[in-house]
This record gives sequence, structure tokens and C-alpha cells, in this order.
Amino acid sequence: MLTLLLLAAAPVPKPIDAAELKGHVRFLASDLLEGRGPATRGDQLAQQYLAAQFEAMGLEPGAPDGGWLQPVELVGINGHPDTLKVQASSSARSLAFKDDFVVVSGHQGKTSSVENAELVFVGFGITAPEFRWDDLKGARLEGKVLVVMNSDPEDDPSIFGGRARLWYGRWGYKFEQARKAGAVGCLVIHTTASAGYPWQVVQTSWTGEQFELPSAPGPQLQVKGWITEDATRQVFSLAGKDFEALRALALTRKFAPVPLGVTLSGRFTNAVARKASANVLAVLRGSDPVLKNEVVVYTAHHDHLGKKEGGAAGEDVIYNGAVDNASGVAALLAIARSLSSLPRAPRRSVLFAAVAAEEQGLLGSQFLVEHPPFPPGKMAANLNLDGLNIWGRTRDVSVIGLGKSSLDTLLVELARQQGRTVKPDALADRGFFYRSDQFNFARVGVPSAYFSSGQDFIGRDEAWGRSQREKWEATRYHQPSDELDGSWDLSGAVEDVKLFLELGTSVANAPSMPAWTKGDEFEGERKRSIERLGRPAQP
Repeated sequence: MLTLLLLAAAPVPKPIDAAELKGHVRFLASDLLEGRGPATRGDQLAQQYLAAQFEAMGLEPGAPDGGWLQPVELVGINGHPDTLKVQASSSARSLAFKDDFVVVSGHQGKTSSVENAELVFVGFGITAPEFRWDDLKGARLEGKVLVVMNSDPEDDPSIFGGRARLWYGRWGYKFEQARKAGAVGCLVIHTTASAGYPWQVVQTSWTGEQFELPSAPGPQLQVKGWITEDATRQVFSLAGKDFEALRALALTRKFAPVPLGVTLSGRFTNAVARKASANVLAVLRGSDPVLKNEVVVYTAHHDHLGKKEGGAAGEDVIYNGAVDNASGVAALLAIARSLSSLPRAPRRSVLFAAVAAEEQGLLGSQFLVEHPPFPPGKMAANLNLDGLNIWGRTRDVSVIGLGKSSLDTLLVELARQQGRTVKPDALADRGFFYRSDQFNFARVGVPSAYFSSGQDFIGRDEAWGRSQREKWEATRYHQPSDELDGSWDLSGAVEDVKLFLELGTSVANAPSMPAWTKGDEFEGERKRSIERLGRPAQP
């Protein structure tokens, strides 16, 4: 277990300040970078800016080939569907693209289509033996299009974490299950409550060119995407099924897949292109002759959504991504500058990774853990920065995935020294732990921390903080309006970045690496990653 040594409290030559953070955001979120879409000129400008900053700090290039950039090959797929047709024996209905559904190609070919593929409702689409839960019940689903609920069952706190969303509840899991079952398509039912964002976010995030890593051989989905709750009700009505009754049944273990007796047909042409992005990697080499071979990894994704297609004359079409995630990259640079200016480096090495294509499905961090400059068994921890607080100081710190690892003990004490208290994520039902780059590190066993300011803002009532976040998600999240403006108050962000700095430094100086909480879903992979190095895992 991680020994509680608060060695991070040593002063740094120059403190982190709001002007430094704002300056980085001002450039990275400027119109010049055109939204930092993957494989665009703006993406390349962001990469070069980051590499230049790291070089000016005196850090070492961190890519496996000895450079600053770790190339990440992407496959860009831009499909153009018009409608999906749902056909019952006596009638039919056409679903309108963007209004009723949003789908993308599930494979990297020039055309995608489904022809008279039967729709099957599979509840949550979860197979979880540890919870004695199996929505699929061995059903033959080859050639079908699965209709699946977002989220996971949350009524019973003893399974699936109660209201805390697990990986089972994420759309990525649903698509993977459908692919493994041999389905040709998968439609996730969108509700604002289960997704954590309104339908307009699906419309902006899932349209235009979509990116993937080059696919492995084997069957792929023809179509994958989302369908609105209203359109779902209409499809079930066409099938003569009671959607609300079946949704209620899906909350129980006795649920089994329900063929809807209607078919889905649709076809669209894909423009497919191989393109290049890159992770920007820098290393601060540790000072201990033994521990320098282990590493603390700081991550922040440098990409955003690029430019909106088909905007009207005079419309703002640039998704600047100021909060998401120019602010996180600014924090990464500030931490790197602070640590690089120490008179003596921490005992363990520190890897600073500005990763690509997070908005496309955590692709850059996935590539990084699959092609790591340090083996996962030697990664002490991952600390991920994704979106800073822009509304001022808080009395609390919100930890995404509180209780998952021994990092929490250290974090609680460091927050206490700031006069703040640690609280669990108030929006645990949205599954944020599985929605940013720390998840890929967790999947290979690396204990990971992801936290932010809480909602108890100094000088405000607690409802104010929640209302600010909800308003931002409704009007700015993944919208062109996510821009730097004069309303930003980064005083709370400065405290958060200091906390990230102190946490990482403490882990880098501790005699032992952090560990997952006993029984955690990632504990087994941590043990395997260490054992692959030829030494026993920590108890």
C-alpha cells in the first residue's frame, strides 16, 4: 500500500498562477487552431506548441523513438446517411438522421448497410457473472440490430455500484458486446439522464468525420449510434410492444432479449482516409537510481471537435474547446514547468502525455498504453486532467471514482492541507471515470486519479455550483460557445492544479507504488502487469 509521505509540500521555485493557465488556454482555444480536430492543421499546431513548451522546460523527449511526438495513425470515416427505415408487416416508418437517430459506420469500409435486419431489444446488454446478471441469455443475435438501454441497473446498491455508473453502463461497452455477439448494428437509447448530456451533444459529437484506430481483423458492426427516446417509443409501438413495460422488465435478472418483429434497413457511403495525429510526450527523469525506472503519468487530451459542417453564413462553426480541454492541457504544462524547475527531480520519473483523439473514443491514450514508453507494471499512477473549474474557489474536491485506490488516502490529506474536504462525485451516475483517458490506464492496471473542484463554492450556496455546471453542459459542452471569456475565475482551478501537482510529486517520492482497493475491478490486471515484469505483486 502507498505510504503516506507528504513530500510534495516542498516549495517550487515559481508557483502556479491563473495567468499562466489562461495564457496557454488563450492560444490553444483560439480560432487559429480551428477546434483542434484530429489530423487537422490545428491539431498539428497544438502538437508543435506543446513540444516547444516541453523543450523550453528542459524536459527529455518521451516518445519511444526518442522524439517529442508519438505518431497515432487514425482511420477517418465520414458517412452520409439520410434515413433508416423501420418495417413491420403492415406499416413502416422512416427515422430522420439527426432528429431521430445518429449513426456512424462500425467498420472501416467504403459502404455500410443493413438490409432487413431484425431489431432486438436487449435491455442493458450486460453480461456480468459477478453480479449474476445476463441480459443476453445465450440468444442468437448474429445479423441483428440490437436496441440497448444506456447506463446500467441502479435500483439495487449491492450490484453495479448502485447509482455509480460502471463500465457496463457506457456506450463503448454496449457496442463491444454487440460486435462480439455477431450483430450488424447497435442503437443506444438516449435519455439526458442516462447519458449525462442532451441530444444536441450527440448531434455534434457523433456527426461529421469520426476516427478510430486501425481495426483488428474480425467482424465489425455495420452501424452503431444513438436513437432518441421518442423515436424508440415509436419503433416499439410499430412493433406492438410496450416500451415502458419492457424497460421495467430490463431492471430485473429475469429479462431476456425481445425480438421486435420489425426490420431495419439503411445504407450510407463512407469517405475513408488514413490520417495522422500524435501524442506529445515528455519525461522528467527521476533522481533515484532505482525508482527512476518507474513513472508517474500525467495526461490531458489536446484534441477537440474541429469545425462544424454546413454552418450558416456568419455562424460560429469552430468548436474551440477552451474548458474541454485546452484548460486541462494548460494545467499539464503548468505542472510540467513546476516539476522541471525543482532543484532536484522527484525520485520516480514523470511522464507528461498530451494525448490525441480523446473525443473520438479515448484513442490517443489507448494507443499510448498499447505502445508505452514505460511498461504498465512500472507506471506508479496516472493523474488525468480534463476540464478545469472556471467559477472560483470551492470548499470541496470531487473525486471521480472515490474509493477505488490508495491514492484517495493521500488525496484526502493533501486536500485537508488546503482547507478542503474530499467528496465522492455528485454525478456518479454519469460514469465519468470511464469517459476520459484515465480509463485506458486503469484497464491495463494502473491506479488512476481524476478529480475536480466540487460544487460548494465559497461565497455561494451549494445549489449555485450545480446550476453553473448544468447550465454549462446545456449550452457550452461540445458547442462552439466553449470559449475563453472574461467571466472565467481560475482561482479554484489554481488550487486544483496545485493539488494535482502535490499528489503526483508525493506518489513520485513514496517508497511504494499505489494499489487498487482490494476487490476493485482493475486489481487483477494490476497484479498481472507487475508479475509480467518478473516480480510478485504488492499484497
